[in-house]
Amino acid sequence: MKSHIRFTLRTLLGFVLFSGALAVPSLAGNKAAPPPRPAREYPAFDFHPQEHVTVAIDPCTEPRDCDFFRLPYIRHSLIPVRVIITNDSDSPLSLDEARMQFITSAGDKFPAASLDDINRRLFSAEKAAGRKIPIIPIPIPGRRTPIDKKITQDDDDFGFKSTTVTPHSTIAGYVFYDVKDLEEPPLKNAEIYIKMIHTSGGKELFAFSLPFNKWLAAQKATPAASKPDAKPAP
Repeated sequence: MKSHIRFTLRTLLGFVLFSGALAVPSLAGNKAAPPPRPAREYPAFDFHPQEHVTVAIDPCTEPRDCDFFRLPYIRHSLIPVRVIITNDSDSPLSLDEARMQFITSAGDKFPAASLDDINRRLFSAEKAAGRKIPIIPIPIPGRRTPIDKKITQDDDDFGFKSTTVTPHSTIAGYVFYDVKDLEEPPLKNAEIYIKMIHTSGGKELFAFSLPFNKWLAAQKATPAASKPDAKPAP
């Protein structure tokens, strides 16, 4: 699914992005992301008992909670959402055709940001549609700006390293969603909708629906110091 999932694999799910080995934390510079736990240990998860698969989301809305990233994505209205997939079945799963959509409270749907999208937001003042010469209404495409090295490094460290979820394993990765034009708070009543995950035999799993409200409720109910991935106060 490299053409679809590598948002932070290398193209991006056009819409997806996954990361991480369960046992070995990734390093960004000298900082490590918390190793993923089984998906059912996160507040916002969807468990399919007949398929023996659980998917969870764990967004990061405060820079201090995901300070292993090299760049300040959140300050530029790019919300990192960690997607965790636990496969408790006896067969591998394929993410090659998987789609992950952000569904707003108003019902609008959009995919995860690509590396080019992220680069433009952080480093370019030009719009993706290109420039126009005054008076002559003919769009002139801008030259493609090389993707900043720190973005590709974060992609390598925290993006999905595989599109296969082996039996009885958990993988995870960060997907970035552009919430700049959404009403505040952008996660309230929104959800991540995941479809087109397949078994090795080609059977499509039922779609996963992951409301952000579950995560928001857990944030209110749990003091910061007692959260599983909380960092100690300085």
